[in-house]
Amino acid sequence: MRWSFPKLTFLYVLLFRKLGAYLVSINSVKVENIMYAVTGASGQLGRLVIDALLRTARPSDIVALVRNPAKLSDLAARGVVVRAFDYDAPDTLEPALAGVERMLLISSSEVGSREAQHKAVISAAKTAGVGYIAYTSILHADVNPMNLAVEHRATEAAIKASGLPYAILRNGWYTENYGMSAAAAIEHGALVGSAGDGRISSASREDYADAAAAVLIDGSAETRVFELAGDDAFTLAEFAAAIGQIAGRPVVYQDLPQDDYRRILEGAGLPASIADMLAESDAKAATGSLFDDGRALSALIGRPTTPWRTTLADALKSRQG
Repeated sequence: MRWSFPKLTFLYVLLFRKLGAYLVSINSVKVENIMYAVTGASGQLGRLVIDALLRTARPSDIVALVRNPAKLSDLAARGVVVRAFDYDAPDTLEPALAGVERMLLISSSEVGSREAQHKAVISAAKTAGVGYIAYTSILHADVNPMNLAVEHRATEAAIKASGLPYAILRNGWYTENYGMSAAAAIEHGALVGSAGDGRISSASREDYADAAAAVLIDGSAETRVFELAGDDAFTLAEFAAAIGQIAGRPVVYQDLPQDDYRRILEGAGLPASIADMLAESDAKAATGSLFDDGRALSALIGRPTTPWRTTLADALKSRQG
C-alpha cells in the first residue's frame, strides 16, 4: 500500500495529539509523596543520612528530628522540615512524627538510658501512624556479648513487639573512632588496646549513612535484619602499622589486659563509665564480636565500602591540615 504525503501528515498529527493527551493524563495523576524522618539529625551519622536522602528525596519530604531545631537552621534553609524531638520529653515525640511514613531511629548516645528512650519513640511512632521503622543496632546484636548490646537487644525486641514493619541495621564500628587514637599513637609510638588478634570489620560513617538512607528510600515493607560491616577487616596491630606507614614513623600495637586499658583511658581523662565501656568492648572484640564477612553493607549501598586505610589517611590528613 502506498501512502501519500497528506495522509502521512494526518496520521502523524493524530498520533501526536493522542500522545499529548496521554501525557497530560499521566501528569494529572496525583503522586503521593512519602515523608521520611531521621532522629538524632544533628549528630554525625544523622547529618550524613540527611545528606544521602537529599540526593534522592525532595527536601520538603525529609523531617529532621532534633532536640534543638536551631542546630539545623542550615537544613531548614534548604527546605528540610526540622522538628523538635526530645527523647526525654515524651510530649514532643508523637506530634513531631505527624505525617511520617518511614522513620530511622538512630540509637541514642546516652548509654544506660537508651532502652527507655527508644521504647518511648517506638510507642510514639506507632500512635502517630508511622508505617515503617529502621533502627541502628549493633553488629550481631542477638549474640554479641558486649555490654553495649544489651540495650540494642531490648530495643530490637520492642520494635518487633510493636507490630510495625521494620529493618534492623546492625552496624559495626566506625573506622573514624579508631582514627581518633592515631595522633596519640604517633606521639607515643604505640597504639594501646585490649582487642588481641580480633579482626574488626569497621566501615565509615558515610557507608552506614548511605545504607540507612537506602533502606528508607527503597520503599520495602518487608521485615529485614542487616548485619552491616566493612568489606575489609583489620587487627589493631595492622591498624597501628598503617598509622606508622602513613605518618612515616614506627607505631606498634600494645595489647593490654582489659583493666589496664581501662585505667589508661581513665588517666587520659575519660569518665570511668565510658572508659569501662570502651575497654570491655575492646576485650570482646578479641573474640570476634566486631567481625563479619557477609558484605551485606556493600551490597546494600551498591558499592564497595570505604577502605579503612583510606578513612585513616583522611583522618590524619585533616589533623595535619
